[in-house]
Amino acid sequence: MKSTPLTQKHIALGAKMAEFAGYNMPINYAGIMEEHACVRNGVGVFDVSHMGEFIVRGKEALALVQKVTSNDASTLKIGEAQYSCLPNGKGGIVDDLLVYRLPQSMADEGEIAFMLVVNASNIEKDWNWIKQHNTFDCRMINISDETGLLAVQGPKAAEALKSLTDIDLGGMKYYTFAKGKFAGFGNVLVSATGYTGSGGFEIYARTENLEQIWDAVFEAGKPYGIRPIGLGARDTLRLEMGFALYGNDIDDTTSPLEAGLGWITKLGKGPFVDSDFLQKQKAEGVKRKLVGFEVLDRRAPRHYYPIEDLEGHVLGAVTSGTHAPSLDKPIGMGYVPKEFAATGTEFNIVAGNKRLKARVVKVPFYKG
Repeated sequence: MKSTPLTQKHIALGAKMAEFAGYNMPINYAGIMEEHACVRNGVGVFDVSHMGEFIVRGKEALALVQKVTSNDASTLKIGEAQYSCLPNGKGGIVDDLLVYRLPQSMADEGEIAFMLVVNASNIEKDWNWIKQHNTFDCRMINISDETGLLAVQGPKAAEALKSLTDIDLGGMKYYTFAKGKFAGFGNVLVSATGYTGSGGFEIYARTENLEQIWDAVFEAGKPYGIRPIGLGARDTLRLEMGFALYGNDIDDTTSPLEAGLGWITKLGKGPFVDSDFLQKQKAEGVKRKLVGFEVLDRRAPRHYYPIEDLEGHVLGAVTSGTHAPSLDKPIGMGYVPKEFAATGTEFNIVAGNKRLKARVVKVPFYKG
């Protein structure tokens, strides 16, 4: 099992540790409910150094990124990022990812550069997938092992961090980033991104500097009640926003159109992996959809619980489910036939011998 540069910090803080994506990761410190509320109302810090980072640079770097991703990277200006996915050539998804258009200083004259941020469990798979499509004048560099990543999330994040950097955090727009000095270290990339729906920043730095950056963040954040946050609260926060989790809500068997990711599937940008399939699927209409639902009971739905119609016919299965701390009710997501996807449609979640009545609702569940 791998460690991040901060694993010993988490253990010293008394975190409940467990294996996640091959890494020894903190699940919670004080408890999921407390940590969830801390991020929604204040500021919390996640160690997400297990994520993977690839640099793609060269004269035809854009051509490679355009071929393997569903979104349109040609629209990105330097300092902007976008959410995207890697179609798998069979109507499914290799992974979801972030694409950053890097400053010209990261590329030679006549070149452009991107950073791709991928899920920890898919680093090797994604690398091999993109590499096999690299028939262009560009090169790929895997910087995952030398890159540490903190997610400082919550409405107080900008105030808590502003003393550590000359970057204008308060003026940074969503899905933009800047490189600069942070906590005394140069060339740190700070982006206004995250997976919680409560605002904040992600901080990319060299692994050898991450412990000192962690300490500086907590010292600066003391007046704001900053706390370390584990992966348990990360999951409840993202699910309240209806954000898909790879391996649960999206995978190699789900198309981006079925998953409600048509907004990152730019079919007009030109040919890319699976673009013909997705054009046809859009024209014909999907047969199933990923929906959000609330449970009209107190019991939380769990991954793989069957979804049935009210007559007992199996429709699909729960892909994600939890008791939503911000809403104080059980919520979940799952794929159902499109005729059961309309808001207000009722069905049952099968929990052992019990059937939990559920109702389709619009996502995000949490409106802020």
